[in-house]
Amino acid sequence: MFGLDYLLVVLGLALLVAGGEVLVRGALGLSVRFRMSPAVIGAVVMGFGTSTPELAASLSAALAGAPGLALGNVIGSNVANVALILAASAVIVPLVARIGWAEAIAVAAATLGMIAVIILGGIGPVLGAMFLGILAIFLWVSVRGGEVALSEQETEAAPGRLGQSLIFVTVGLVLLIGGAQALVSGTVDIAEAFGVPPSVIRLTVVAIGTSLPELAASLSAAVRGQGGLALGNIVGSNSFNVLGILGITALVHPIAVPPSLDMAEVWALAITGAALLVLGLWGRVPRAAGALGLAGYAGYMWLVIA
Repeated sequence: MFGLDYLLVVLGLALLVAGGEVLVRGALGLSVRFRMSPAVIGAVVMGFGTSTPELAASLSAALAGAPGLALGNVIGSNVANVALILAASAVIVPLVARIGWAEAIAVAAATLGMIAVIILGGIGPVLGAMFLGILAIFLWVSVRGGEVALSEQETEAAPGRLGQSLIFVTVGLVLLIGGAQALVSGTVDIAEAFGVPPSVIRLTVVAIGTSLPELAASLSAAVRGQGGLALGNIVGSNSFNVLGILGITALVHPIAVPPSLDMAEVWALAITGAALLVLGLWGRVPRAAGALGLAGYAGYMWLVIA
């Protein structure tokens, strides 16, 4: 059994690496085909696509009568997206990319919307529908205003045909989601075998596990020098997590803020949301900012677990 768990971990890592590479190539192809900014494609295609595990987890929690888990899942994912994933990508390769005003407004709306939900004590169908409306407007404005002239390097690195690009994106997402599930499953079993408390496993392995597709996709984009895709992936994922996932989940079942919600989580959400907005508008995510983000995430996890 132990050997199978280690095999799942290795298989999961391999699928994540392969899925990230394939997804980035497919996203580049769509960017070339529709002559759209890599940041917009990263937000709309990669960001929304890699958020599929969070959507599935949140809907499952709502249908199982535990919608409060959806709230914690979104907060943990959004904090990890910025302080872990974007930060790790910048440490490896400093990112030079700028988001548009539509993406900036979506990030601000998602962060302020999440804080509003916490202050109000929950979210119901009316507010959920409003979130989905904001998300629809963001998509429409981003796609309408995302056309740009791409560099020769970006054009040559992408698949030539639309169908091929769509296949790359689909296969990449499947590999990423499958790899994340395999890695989390194997790691949880190994941690339990070594006597790690279930609460610690839930707050670390499981919480980070739903963000693994974003991590693999952003790292792959950063290594290939595609800062726009890496940044757009995080922008799209954070926006979709709040406006899309919470919006859809609230339509299925009202969500109440659990009493166990820690203020450290609220502050971490506000700080990372502001950091993403500032860095995106600045157009740079330097290595120093990445290192600071990783240190902050380590401190945040320590506070939550403690």
